[in-house]
Order: sequence, then structure tokens, then C-alpha cells
Amino acid sequence: MVEIANPIYDVVFKYLMNDDKVARLLLSAIIGKEVVSLEFRPTEHHFPVGEMLAVLRMDFSARIMDADGHQELVIVELQKAKMASDIMRFRRYLGEQYANKENMVREPGPEYPYRKALPILSIYFLGHKLAHTQAPVVRVNRNYIDAATGEQIHPKEEFIESLTHDSIIIQIPYLKGRRRTELEQLLALFDQSSASSDPHFLTINEQDLPERYRPLLRRLQKASADQVVRQTMDAEDDLLEEFKDYQRLISEQEQL
Repeated sequence: MVEIANPIYDVVFKYLMNDDKVARLLLSAIIGKEVVSLEFRPTEHHFPVGEMLAVLRMDFSARIMDADGHQELVIVELQKAKMASDIMRFRRYLGEQYANKENMVREPGPEYPYRKALPILSIYFLGHKLAHTQAPVVRVNRNYIDAATGEQIHPKEEFIESLTHDSIIIQIPYLKGRRRTELEQLLALFDQSSASSDPHFLTINEQDLPERYRPLLRRLQKASADQVVRQTMDAEDDLLEEFKDYQRLISEQEQL
């Protein structure tokens, strides 16, 4: 059994993904196809707590390329606790990524190169449960359907791919005891039932993790020994409690 830093903390997830090999391993497993190159772009949001400046949360995005040369933008959202503002914040961040001119690539055209919008895939790690499904991993895959015949249309269209997107939702509470697939075995690194008396750390049986994913385990072990990571996890807890108190106050005022 080994102790690792809890990756549902923004600062720990950033530490994990700052290793290129580890980031490609994780995203490849979740997406279901090999990521051969990656540009990871965390955006930090800082808010003061007492006398220190702490990270409230981060927006994570990665520009990836698969083995066929196909590029897309992957958005990763982690949410430890359910907050009233979650969905609007997710929508706002999605809108920012659709509007961001950096999320385009130049493609050769018959006369001159043109700018092509990157397809977007959103991945959500939820610390709370959805209302109607207990599946640990939910894949939302779009299909093109002929409205007249009901038949599926297989060739992908740039217009559709640029304006719609697929999603993957990971329900962390339902990871407990689920090890049916290699992906679920990997996601055991996020299983909160493995938390010790200190929720900042998880205790993992290394033998339960497929060998090729053990670099993630090693990276999280290093994070657990990093003093800055430990301090920032404390700050994240303090900030989360402040926001919960603020949310309760708003709810009470609305009831009055």
C-alpha cells in the first residue's frame, strides 16, 4: 500500500498533468485513443485567504493530437463539491473556449490555407452524483442522423464538429469498488473511499493498478511529499468552506 496526494485537488491535478508522459497516459485512457502530443494549458484563478494568496480553482485545457494526426481541444473540469454555480461556470468556460482564436489550426486549401476550428471534447470529474445514473464513467457521443430515414450518417462534417461536442462525465462517488475495466482500474487513483484520516491523501494498493499506468502513481507520490502542494491543499479547503458558507447564506436570504 502506498500513500498518494488526492488528485481531486486542483493543485495536485496540475502537478500530475505537468508531467507530459503522465498527462498523455491519463487522457489516452479516458478518451480511448492514444494521445501522441499534448499542450496542457491550466489557467489559475487566485483569491486571497488571510495573509496568503491561494489558488481557488483552475480551468484545465489541453490541445491534443492522436496517432492519425487528428487534433482537438480537451477541456477538463474537476469539481469536489456540488455548488449552485457549477453549470453556469462550466457553460461560461465552454463559451470562452469556442470563442478563443487560439483554438484553431491552419489547414491547406485548394487556393490558400484557411483557419479550422478545433473540435472540443469536455471531461468532467464530479465529486457528487448525477440524479439518474450510477455509471462511474458516462460517455456522451454525438451521432449524425438522417431525419427522414432515421439512418446514421457516418462521414463527419467540419461544420457540425466545430459547433457541437462530445463529453465524458466521471462520477467519483461511484468509483468505489468498480474495477471492471482498465479505465476503472486507473481511476481508482481518484476513488475517495481510499482516503485516509486526512482527506488530502489516498492509500492505494499498487498491485491493483495496471503496470503501464504506474507512472501516475509515482507522480502522485511525489506530490504528496511536496510542501507547497500540501499548503495549497489546505488553502483550497479553507476557500471551499468559505464558499459553502456564502452559498448557505444566499439560500437563507432567498428563503426569507
